[in-house]
Amino acid sequence: MASFANDQAEGLRRMLGQKTSRVVTFVSAAAPADKQTLLLNLAACLNRIGSDVVLFDACHDAVGVATDLAPASSASLLEAARGERAMDDVRHMTRHGFGIAALTRGTMPQVSDQRPLADAFERLARGCSVLLADAELDENGDLPIAAMADGEIIVQVTNSADSIVKAYGLIKRLNARLGRRAFAVLVCGASDKEARLVHANMAQAANRYLALELRSVGSVPADRDLQRAAILSRPIIDAFPMAAAAQALRRLATHFQTPAMPADAGGRTAACARLVNAGV
Repeated sequence: MASFANDQAEGLRRMLGQKTSRVVTFVSAAAPADKQTLLLNLAACLNRIGSDVVLFDACHDAVGVATDLAPASSASLLEAARGERAMDDVRHMTRHGFGIAALTRGTMPQVSDQRPLADAFERLARGCSVLLADAELDENGDLPIAAMADGEIIVQVTNSADSIVKAYGLIKRLNARLGRRAFAVLVCGASDKEARLVHANMAQAANRYLALELRSVGSVPADRDLQRAAILSRPIIDAFPMAAAAQALRRLATHFQTPAMPADAGGRTAACARLVNAGV
């Protein structure tokens, strides 16, 4: 019994006391190029305001953010979890000041990889202040790593009908696997007015048919300077800092700069802390 109690207390201490980073997982109903543009520029903005950022590519099938940025010699998180490479080789620093890491180099994780992969993911997250995960759902509607569900989940959507339908479908699949919890949407390529309307309509449907809260974390407008900055291979915050999209991304980065309570925590954190302090 004493051993069980010590193991339980240690697990609670790890959950509450040691992991102080903010894990934000993005799933997207936008085009892959738009998703990459968003995440790369958001990571650069977070770095600019003082956050230690890792951009984590957790995509298996789709083109992820590490496709062009991470060198072929860098290790994947899966290789580190299997003991084939060192954890120090997983995170690669980009010239823009933020880190990049990839879940896999084409090899699919097996069931036996899940526990060591979760431990490796926790180590990666604890090594930074903000971890932005580029994720996609598998055929069962699961995230690549279960621990991603402990942080924030944000669905990127545009104001097109197809994107809105796809985004709502992603939320339904996540809700079916994770149960009732808060999700958030980020509307891209739309004006403030359009973005508010997209969120209002999606939030109304989510509340009515899924009984869940759908928050908004803001919007990023369509801006030619995003494409101009990409052609220059520079973040918009550096190339065109006064552009509308740069200012929107700066506001978004400020939102993600501080640690947040997990979406489904409710009053659980305080109760767990009391158990830890009691030595349970």
